[in-house]
Amino acid sequence: MGDITYDCIGENYNRNRVADRRILQTIIDLLDLPASKLIVDIGAGTGNYANALTEPGYRLLAVEPSEIMRKQAVFNDNIMWINGIAESLPLGNASMDAAIIILAIHHFSDLGDAADEVARVCPFGPVILLTMDPRQGDKFWFYDYFPEIARHVLHEFPPLNEIIDLFSCTGHWQCQIVRFPLPHDFEDKNMCAGWNRPEMYLDPLMRQNTSGFALASPSVVQKGINMLENDLKSGRWDTLNGHLRRQQSFDAGFRFLVFRA
Repeated sequence: MGDITYDCIGENYNRNRVADRRILQTIIDLLDLPASKLIVDIGAGTGNYANALTEPGYRLLAVEPSEIMRKQAVFNDNIMWINGIAESLPLGNASMDAAIIILAIHHFSDLGDAADEVARVCPFGPVILLTMDPRQGDKFWFYDYFPEIARHVLHEFPPLNEIIDLFSCTGHWQCQIVRFPLPHDFEDKNMCAGWNRPEMYLDPLMRQNTSGFALASPSVVQKGINMLENDLKSGRWDTLNGHLRRQQSFDAGFRFLVFRA
């Protein structure tokens, strides 16, 4: 996992990357496990979703390599924090009742090795993996302003079928695919969260907490920001995309993959 990446984007992470209640409820529904079960959150970040999952009674192991992210974690008696990477989980065989991976696989250095490790520590599932595949979603205006980020996303986020093949073959699992259209008031301000609120992207702190912006060339990002700001001022953005402000949700390609033996 990208410790260096999160050393770049991790500061003030909790300001923007809060646990969205719809993602949380979907995770709980898909886990379909009694309270008190032990769940590993791989690539836990600052623990926003891990913390939220303790409220219904689950116990969490949060695996995160970035010191900056772990330092921002909120203390919780029901979470044990572990400095570790997905490709070499410091956990025993079949030691977990479930695993979750929330928008983290693009920071893994080797997805195949990570899949092997998940199958080792949680061989029967459920494994709940949230990812995005823009190839599956609707056309997103954002990429017209930031084409370099679009190319980065296509490179870093594997197609769904590749992820499914890796995890299914490794764990001998069946996979369920669940669409997750982004709500109009989506609370976890990731790179796609402003699909109906373009002004969000003008906030440099919001951009700092998304890897797509943080890893792109500053000059290219600024060029896109200037274009967006000009189009918002002139009304061009609303002429082309203003209908999105009235939509309840948008399919940006976010998908839950649920693996069970």
